[in-house]
Amino acid sequence: MKLSNLFFTTLTLLTQTAFAQAPKYSNEFLSIGVGGRGLGMSNAQTASVNDASSAFWNPAGLSLVKGSVQAMGMHSEYFAGIAKYEYLGLVAKVDATRALAFSFIRFAVDDIPDTTELIDASGNIDYDKLKSFSAADYAFMLSYAVQSKIAGLRYGGSVKVIHRTAGDFAHSWGFGLDLGAQYDRGNWQFGLMGKDITTTFNAWTFNTDKIAGVFSTTDNEIPKNSTELTLPKLILGAGYKINIGKKFSVLPEIDFDMTFDGQRNVVISSNPISVDPHLGLEIGYDNFIFLRGGVNNIQQVKDQEGAKSTIFQPNMGIGIKLRNLTIDYALTNIGSQETLYSNVFSLKLDIYKHKATTEKK
Repeated sequence: MKLSNLFFTTLTLLTQTAFAQAPKYSNEFLSIGVGGRGLGMSNAQTASVNDASSAFWNPAGLSLVKGSVQAMGMHSEYFAGIAKYEYLGLVAKVDATRALAFSFIRFAVDDIPDTTELIDASGNIDYDKLKSFSAADYAFMLSYAVQSKIAGLRYGGSVKVIHRTAGDFAHSWGFGLDLGAQYDRGNWQFGLMGKDITTTFNAWTFNTDKIAGVFSTTDNEIPKNSTELTLPKLILGAGYKINIGKKFSVLPEIDFDMTFDGQRNVVISSNPISVDPHLGLEIGYDNFIFLRGGVNNIQQVKDQEGAKSTIFQPNMGIGIKLRNLTIDYALTNIGSQETLYSNVFSLKLDIYKHKATTEKK
């Protein structure tokens, strides 16, 4: 593919996504998930999550962090390394029942060729003017969680600021709010998560001075400043932890993603509410090693002859806990039904403060 074609194709996709204002597909990078545990369990985390990644899955789980401070980081690559996905999370316990967290997410395609100045007015090619830019999505989240006075009940929320850029050509700022709750009763674990409960707004601004020439030459409509909406989503989760002897544990969880933006190609498809179930399983040994798996993206597709079949996406992973350090790995992708899987690694570190002791004289 020529550099000019690659540049124009990328820019067209970016501007069409922003200008379309389609709630179904806005801020989709925030639907991928964070952490090797969550991705290995096919995003079934709403009821059982209890670490720094709770800020994303269900902020109520932050109150269960064991250490005084917990740090978590993740890196993964998608589409054969074209897209980079990073996550950083930091949790600080305010006291035994409350926690405060900050999270950062970046999903980006870097080093996209910028050929707008490659050819001058006389038709000469000057490779010294060949530049590059990044199409990047950022999310900054501030979260708070507290354990209720009701035994087993906890709740929390996340305020998020979203920044999306396409080099110097376009950018947007958005704001949203997530709320979540968890409840334990015996071996049962329940979770409720409301994402973008107030509707998340992204205000897009386009630098028409840089793109007007390219769009006019190719007979494309020059985009205008616009607002993109992300409608609320409700997630219900339930899990059951089974202890086998003193060392083995089994935790299955099923989550139901409920969307309210029209009919989708999911298991329960209706208008305006659609329900997308996903199932995860974690098997642990001695709180040291964990095997994980799950299925999601269950859809019906038609072949060339019109016959329908059901497809789904399997995921798997493993986790190892070494004292205060946890290493999680997942083999997953972000929804493509092709076998283009990615390796996801995340690290989690718990820091405990030692109480100072004084001797009475």
